[in-house]
Amino acid sequence: MFFKSKYHILKLSLIIFFSLVGCQFQDPYKNHGITFLDNRSNKLVVKKSNFNDVIRILGQPHSKSIVDDTTWIYIERVLTKGEYHKIGKNILKSNNVLILEFDKYGILSSKNLLDKDDIKEIKFSKNETYNQITSKSFVEKFLSSVRSKMYSNRK
Repeated sequence: MFFKSKYHILKLSLIIFFSLVGCQFQDPYKNHGITFLDNRSNKLVVKKSNFNDVIRILGQPHSKSIVDDTTWIYIERVLTKGEYHKIGKNILKSNNVLILEFDKYGILSSKNLLDKDDIKEIKFSKNETYNQITSKSFVEKFLSSVRSKMYSNRK
């Protein structure tokens, strides 16, 4: 026999058991943005932290306000794999958005952390805007239809 005693078989089976079980303790996940955004945002103090403190703790913002540079937005998104009925599909584990607003002196005036439940409650406008600059003129529409008909007859 390859194994000299039952002790060797027991030792080998325990090593295999713990190596296989150890792989299952941590969920596989993909993250986008800043990890542990809620923990890092707790380090920021309203009316005390400034631009430099925020950059040191969180880094550069993902986006800034269009109108002015006093509103910064940070994003965290974590996806994990599904369990029994959603095997292999990605499930949204956390989706946090941190909105920081600064006063004219660069001091943090407000912070707002939105999680995935808060984001579901945000209402978006269903209105669509019509852009006349990118719309085609009558001549462009006519020529493009002629071109498509001309090329559709080729084989």
